[in-house]
Amino acid sequence: MSDGISDDAEDVVGVLTERIEARFAMDMNQLKAAVAAAPTANPDATDVVKWHGLLVQAQSALDRAEDDLLAALEAQPSEVDDPTMGLAHRVNAAVAARDGRAMVVRWLLDPDAPGKKDLAAERLARLRPRTGPVVQTSAPHRPTGTPAPTSAWRAGRPVR
Repeated sequence: MSDGISDDAEDVVGVLTERIEARFAMDMNQLKAAVAAAPTANPDATDVVKWHGLLVQAQSALDRAEDDLLAALEAQPSEVDDPTMGLAHRVNAAVAARDGRAMVVRWLLDPDAPGKKDLAAERLARLRPRTGPVVQTSAPHRPTGTPAPTSAWRAGRPVR
């Protein structure tokens, strides 16, 4: 916007976009295309693309809210009426939404952010093949004709 209200805010989107492009060594359009082609190939890229899109949407909503507020203020006499105050509240809510999404994008881009070490370890643990004994989770195989034991609980009586 050229009105000056959110010039700094638009820079937030621009700065974060530049950081994303530097981190993944490609521009946003290339990154979006790569994520669309293989969404599970790089979970970090997929998350960043998703939240960057949400950030851009929030910035657009903020721009519209600011435009509406400016138009109302220009048409106002000296006192601000309730509908105009409602527009001001809409701008505040849009700023909060945009700033929250920007914080998520910053967190996603920061490998040392709080909680990231635990998250990375958890992801690695899920990907790493297990070694050692595995706890049996299914019933053992029974020879044909051998009845399965009936527990007192399955028979409708609690075990005492």
